Amino acid sequence: MTVLKTLVPLMLLLASLTARAEPGAALREVLDGAEALAPLQTLIVAQDGRIIAERGYRGHRTTASTNIKSASKTIVSALVGIAIDKGVLEGVDQPVAELLEGDLPANPDPRLRQLTVGHLLSMQAGLGSTSGQNYGAWVASRNWVRAALARPFVDEPGGTMIYSTGSTHLLSAILTRQTGRTMLQLARDWLGPLEGFAITSWTRDPQGIYMGGNEMAMSTRSLLAFGELYRAAGLAPSGERVLSQAWIDASWTPRTRSHYTGEDYGYGWFLTRIADEDVRYGWGYGGQMIYVVPQRGLTVAMTSSAQPSGGQAGHRAALHRLLGQIILALDEDAS
Repeated sequence: MTVLKTLVPLMLLLASLTARAEPGAALREVLDGAEALAPLQTLIVAQDGRIIAERGYRGHRTTASTNIKSASKTIVSALVGIAIDKGVLEGVDQPVAELLEGDLPANPDPRLRQLTVGHLLSMQAGLGSTSGQNYGAWVASRNWVRAALARPFVDEPGGTMIYSTGSTHLLSAILTRQTGRTMLQLARDWLGPLEGFAITSWTRDPQGIYMGGNEMAMSTRSLLAFGELYRAAGLAPSGERVLSQAWIDASWTPRTRSHYTGEDYGYGWFLTRIADEDVRYGWGYGGQMIYVVPQRGLTVAMTSSAQPSGGQAGHRAALHRLLGQIILALDEDAS
């Protein structure tokens, strides 16, 4: 009976996501001013399961599909968590070498045997990056999985954060081989209960494995629906359990720190503080953002041009400031 008393109000709350509430004057002013951020294209704000503001700037629509770039790493992390919950994977300490044995390089570095699923999730593989200046050569290779595993070690597994899309692609290959299904099929099945969630396109590697960590497209509303899964403690709007609270907690536990942002990183999520609030966010190149502010019941999705003026760091900082302004505006409107 106690469980039912807890679940019923929560299910009703989650089901209200499709409801709309008019933003207050302070929030409207912030969103009007956000149009000055030239790269920003769309923005949706939801609080306690209700969309309270939705904007498309300069003709962009929140229902249109866009490439969310590396924000897809956060979605791959969720699929790994579901796979662990379902027993498809043993856990984050499972060795990668036993899962990708056929793609190990000849005479592999012994440290490959120490590499775990958790190291890939937290970008602590120790392998040289396949991102940045190495990205072009990596995606031009004949086998992305083998090329990622063949990168030289520049640190020990579990060491410093080395941002690498290849690490997330290895997770995609692992799930594909362990289930015998494509990542797109898994996403549609396992994340299907999320209202409005849909991946509209996704790049594959030469072996047909969907790219882990980049080149995934969806709408801003779809990105918001994904963020709401974490905000709502792993429950879909219907009340169906999609993701365990244990995986959310594990994903939001700081495990390393980004040299680029100076922020903590968990399993596919950056962790920071904005406007005196703990914030968890997924970030894609150009400013494709999914923010969750747990203590405020707040989920915010933003999409931007893939080539923002002022550079990546400058626009990311501007979007952080915008989120801070949204939080403060909600306080003002509530007072």
